[in-house]
Order: sequence, then C-alpha cells, then structure tokens
Amino acid sequence: MLGTYAAFPQQTHKTVQYAFSVSNRKLQQNLLQTFQQINCEKFLLEDIAPPSTPRCTVVLELGIAEDRDFRYLDTEETNEAKKIIQKSPLQVMDFLCIIRYYRMQGETALPLRFDYYLIRITFSDKTLETQLFHERGPRHISPEDLVDFIFRKINESLSKRLLKPFDDS
Repeated sequence: MLGTYAAFPQQTHKTVQYAFSVSNRKLQQNLLQTFQQINCEKFLLEDIAPPSTPRCTVVLELGIAEDRDFRYLDTEETNEAKKIIQKSPLQVMDFLCIIRYYRMQGETALPLRFDYYLIRITFSDKTLETQLFHERGPRHISPEDLVDFIFRKINESLSKRLLKPFDDS
C-alpha cells in the first residue's frame, strides 16, 4: 500500500507534532511536491544543522514507502502519488531519507558516510505527528535538525506559514 512501510520501527528517535490549517489532501500534496523539489538539491551543511564537518555539502534523497520498498520521488512518482491522494488522502505517509555528505577539497567533492532516516507522518484532524528513526550513519544532521529543515522547506513553499509546532517531545 502506498505510503506505509510495513517494517517501520516502533521505537523512534524524535517525535514532533504540528498543527495545520488546510485539508489533509492539500497538505499531503504540498509535502510530496516539496520533497520532490529538494530531492538531489545541494545544500550546505550549515543551512540544515550546526556544521560538524567544515566545507561540507549535503544532498537529500527521499522516497515514499510502498509496503517493504521505497519509491524515489521523481516527477513521475510524485504525480502518481498526488493522484492517489487526490482520490483519498492517506492516514500515514512513510519516507526514506538518505542524506549524502560531501566534503569539498578544492574542486573535488569527497564522499563521506551517509545517514539513513525513516520518517513517518501520521495525519489527524488539523494535526500531524512526525516520527523519525535514525537507521544508520554518522548523524551529521540530528533528527531535530532534519525535521526542522523539512518543515521549514514545506512552509517556505507556501504563501503563508502552514505548519506550526505545538508539542516538542
């Protein structure tokens, strides 16, 4: 089933709740569009988290769950998922987020170890809960910094601030 990862861990590393003021359908479609836009875009590490490595660039790769697999959110996959959501919004959306790190040495980008995060977003009436699980990697970006970055990007893509954290645990 699209959106749900059958093996999502029960114990997570970070849980954050947000309030929002639009329909689940609109929020989910915007979330997919934002994820597709940031896929493979280069960021400086300090734009996401306090830099643990100097001159480090970051590339995120995001995929949406389908049973025990993840489908990379390219344009085609994003449009397919948006069509499904248009018919019926999802209760849960699970994502794999691979964070690739590259330390710049002159003109050369040297790859570092990657981080692997699982993200579960559960939708209720005008609230959502985000759970992050750090599967493996050096954790150059903490779960807190990752969730802040993701929802900052979602809010930036809208004309007004849509998501507001209301409980940070």
